[in-house]
Amino acid sequence: MHPFSRPTGTRICVIRHGETGWNVEKRIQGHTDIPLNETGRAQALAMAFNAAHHRFGAIYSSDLTRALETAWVLAQREEMEVKYLPQLRERHFGLFQGLTAAEGAERYPKAYAHYVARDLDYDFGTGESLRSFAGRVGEAIDWLVRHHGGQTIAAVSHSGVLDVIYRKATGRPLHTPRDFTIPNCALNWFHFDGQGWHLEAWGDRHHLHDVLTEPPE
Repeated sequence: MHPFSRPTGTRICVIRHGETGWNVEKRIQGHTDIPLNETGRAQALAMAFNAAHHRFGAIYSSDLTRALETAWVLAQREEMEVKYLPQLRERHFGLFQGLTAAEGAERYPKAYAHYVARDLDYDFGTGESLRSFAGRVGEAIDWLVRHHGGQTIAAVSHSGVLDVIYRKATGRPLHTPRDFTIPNCALNWFHFDGQGWHLEAWGDRHHLHDVLTEPPE
């Protein structure tokens, strides 16, 4: 379905935040509050320019700085306010936060095995399990749908959140390996109705060109 079509229900454009320094280093951020880098700010500006072709009834964001900075650029162009929704935060990765995957494998090999296997119930000691995280994301989306029935809205969030929404909308299990990319500042369109979650368009990133990077969480 083309993103310009107008199905009944709620349409949400979910946008991953712009690039951060930890993205470049491939460090797992989770709840660690890292700001955008120069490339990330350029990505946000390019995204906001592209998104100007659409009109949103509201703009929501995770309360982490990298998402808020991205959302503020979009909101400024639209002359709107950003509404905070902490439930759109990235997953809490506990003892893996601040580490690269390679560092995690060396320091915590058992935890790394759970990480690679996408163990649904492992919580990294002090973090969130994938199952609990997916439940939180689902609750956030359901809340947005209840409060914005029949509207088109934007939500700036994180790769883990987009991973959950994409899988839910396409019927892919949570425990299977990720075989799709989640670019920074791409536009991802979803339609939510009484029948379920539906993917309209994924990874609209023509506006990014040379500023595009695709680092992990």
